[in-house]
Amino acid sequence: MQPLKGITVVSLEHAIAAPFATRQLADMGARVIKIERPGVGDFARGYDTRVRGLASHFVWVNRSKESLTLDVKHSEAQKILQRLVLEQADVVVQNLAPGAAERLGVSYAALSAVKPSIIVCDISGYGDDPQQPGPYRDKKAYDLLIQSEAGFVSTTGTSDTPAKAGASIADIAAGMYAYTQILAALMHRQQTGQGQRIDLSMLEALTEWMGYPLYYAFEGATPPPRSGASHATIYPYGPFTAGDGKTVMLGLQNEREWKVFCEQVLLQSELATQARFSSNALRSAARAELETIILQAFAPMTAEQVAARLEAAGIANAQVNSMQEVWAHPQLAARQRWSEVVTPAGPVPALLPPGSWQHGAPRMDAVPALGEHTEAILHSMGYNAAQLDALRAQNAI
Repeated sequence: MQPLKGITVVSLEHAIAAPFATRQLADMGARVIKIERPGVGDFARGYDTRVRGLASHFVWVNRSKESLTLDVKHSEAQKILQRLVLEQADVVVQNLAPGAAERLGVSYAALSAVKPSIIVCDISGYGDDPQQPGPYRDKKAYDLLIQSEAGFVSTTGTSDTPAKAGASIADIAAGMYAYTQILAALMHRQQTGQGQRIDLSMLEALTEWMGYPLYYAFEGATPPPRSGASHATIYPYGPFTAGDGKTVMLGLQNEREWKVFCEQVLLQSELATQARFSSNALRSAARAELETIILQAFAPMTAEQVAARLEAAGIANAQVNSMQEVWAHPQLAARQRWSEVVTPAGPVPALLPPGSWQHGAPRMDAVPALGEHTEAILHSMGYNAAQLDALRAQNAI
């Protein structure tokens, strides 16, 4: 049985952070009603056309949801929204601009006065607590900007050029914390009957993930240097080129592994006892010299041969996969981690949610077309065909 079956979520969401949180709720069986703008929808629908004409971001984070189109600036649509929330919702999620939920009558203060059990999760760039607004409350916040504000960009890239992450990690971090906080709020409500407001900030979510570099630079200490794909402070730990030009990623964690690496991989056991390489800090300081030694040792071998030698020595290693190689990854295939979801453009493969599902498979329902469920939802609320026609004529739905 899906653990959130019977829970209804109404989400005023766009882009990634809130949709990623609610998709995970949907994976666990929750009914998620996604409110979208008539004719346009979530603007992430238009990011690209890479999935048979559909947007890659949208397909990723919007399966198993129902799409209800409402022009929430229209008074009649606002009434529908408020009624839907009060009559059906256990949880409201929104990542609109700060203050928008209050104007629409779906803030926690407004809803909890009528429905004390309601859980409202507000996701914003910098936090939206009226009691602690902070000077950044109203700043626009996109993933790249939060990566920058949280210090992530300053630690990523090469010594010459900082870089953002290739995935939307600020959005993902916020979505993950929203998901877990909503689960905790549902457990709290189960015990007490009381709902709550969750004020979730993208900046705070990603800053939590920056704990290691923050503490490394504690009290004004030098921060970890940008070091490309290598580890900033552990060496050898990163990419090394084999004789065939392909890259092997490897990593050492302790002195025992360093000794084994010298003896069984580099075949230069004397390096393990040399004072200049006798600790991780010394190896990291001498990484240019050590890199030359490693590359010379790898030069006669192919990447496959280097990986085989690393495996035999018990040294952690990995292939630097392309996206196509990840689609065909033998471990994901062997563990049967790929499923399929229906989209308006036909079925596409989808990775099962991480974890195992002893008591029932996760929900993997269709990605909705824009407004696909509008009529069904409003019919269930008692609206008849004539009323729906009138709402359409007013562009309210």
